[in-house]
Amino acid sequence: MSQVVVDISVSLDGYVTGPNVGLDNGLGDGGEALHEWVFHGTAADTAVLDAAFDATGAVIQGRNLFDIIDGPQGWNDELGYGAKPTGEVNPPIFVVTHSAPEHPRLGDRFRFVDSPEAAVAQALSAAGDKDVVVMGGGQICHEVLAAGLADVLRLHVAPVVLGSGTRLFPADAAPGFALELTESVSTPGAQHLTYSILKG
Repeated sequence: MSQVVVDISVSLDGYVTGPNVGLDNGLGDGGEALHEWVFHGTAADTAVLDAAFDATGAVIQGRNLFDIIDGPQGWNDELGYGAKPTGEVNPPIFVVTHSAPEHPRLGDRFRFVDSPEAAVAQALSAAGDKDVVVMGGGQICHEVLAAGLADVLRLHVAPVVLGSGTRLFPADAAPGFALELTESVSTPGAQHLTYSILKG
């Protein structure tokens, strides 16, 4: 059965990017450290990443993240969600935006929708029996969580303190849900924590 999974790397102090995010600085100052586990992790980190990709049938992301990965320093045919040298087909990606670009550089890998609710509905339809993964940025992850649209929260807590940047949970946001820890994988690069979101 498909689940909606919010899956994102976060610092110990709750930031998903460092400060000064821009098209040429997508993770902000110091933000690359959040993803060290992806690029220089252990076999356990790789297993976490591979299991998540294998379970993914569709992806949701926000417009700010799309602008970065569709930019000149962004994704290409070999780089992107789940990209592997063996040539797997990437899942469809739904971008939440009120203003779809006319000519995205990466073409038909993306579909544009105008709300988190529409993105989740269409992504679930496209995913079949696999999961829908909300990969970021922080704003769309928080919107999906706050709207009660997610079933699972998977955090990759990196051993870094950023001090400022983009928060996963805005400082004034009430949680609105309870969590139950269902899986924990500890590596030097991250604490991989999977929570079931308790509804009702």
